[in-house]
Amino acid sequence: MSRISIKTRDDLPEALQPLWDKMTTYGSFENQAGVMAHRPPIFKHVWSLLVDLADNGVLSKRHLELALVAASELNKCSYCVSHHAPKLTVQGVSEQGVARLLDFKDHPELDEVDRLVVEYTIAVNDNWTRTRDEIFARLRKHFSEAQIVELTWRISLCGAFNRFSDVLQLDVEQGVPGSQAAE
Repeated sequence: MSRISIKTRDDLPEALQPLWDKMTTYGSFENQAGVMAHRPPIFKHVWSLLVDLADNGVLSKRHLELALVAASELNKCSYCVSHHAPKLTVQGVSEQGVARLLDFKDHPELDEVDRLVVEYTIAVNDNWTRTRDEIFARLRKHFSEAQIVELTWRISLCGAFNRFSDVLQLDVEQGVPGSQAAE
């Protein structure tokens, strides 16, 4: 059970209610957004950023979801895995493939670029002070600088979301399949 009460759209200032409506098109994140709604500036800026990136992102959905699921698995965030694993299956990775995503080196459902995204996610999440130029040389073969910036930001932000969701013990919303993968 969430450690913080969950606010609703109606609890937000009227000016932020359209952002709530837009947020719901991103996915079923009402519990997370409802906790953020305790601080309207947090709700406003975080969700404005996420919906803007969803509308204008430069990464493919597959690469984005690979990074988000990998980061969430690394951080053992069942809330985030539950929300993003189904999005990754839509992008062509089976449930079994999602469950073994961190075993990327010989993953039969991932191509070279997919593997690089997971490897980079691990570097950003776990080894950011030891990340070397070599991985950036490989990234540049497949991604523009804008894509590398967005990928790095989304991995980093996902880690913050993982910590936020876990420490506040957010429940997965009804209708979102619960995931045992991160537990």
